[in-house]
Amino acid sequence: MATRHIQYQTQGTCSQLIDVTADENDVIQQVFFLGGCNGNLQGISQLVRGQRIDDVVSKLQGVRCGTKRTSCPDQLAEALKQLKTAPLE
Repeated sequence: MATRHIQYQTQGTCSQLIDVTADENDVIQQVFFLGGCNGNLQGISQLVRGQRIDDVVSKLQGVRCGTKRTSCPDQLAEALKQLKTAPLE
């Protein structure tokens, strides 16, 4: 099965990078965060695995962390939007 994969440089969050892979049907296969709140981000990674990209984006887009304009979940939504346009490997 073909996959899409990107490494997304986050902005405005404690995590610095999101590494994400989805299959050709836009189902998320794996998510890894570099930096940030390790336990919370592992939990998010587990929860989104096996979910469709559009479903996850609609749930996480716009989530804020305190007074910041973004959050790790919001940055994951941004990464997933970019992933949809990545070429299949």
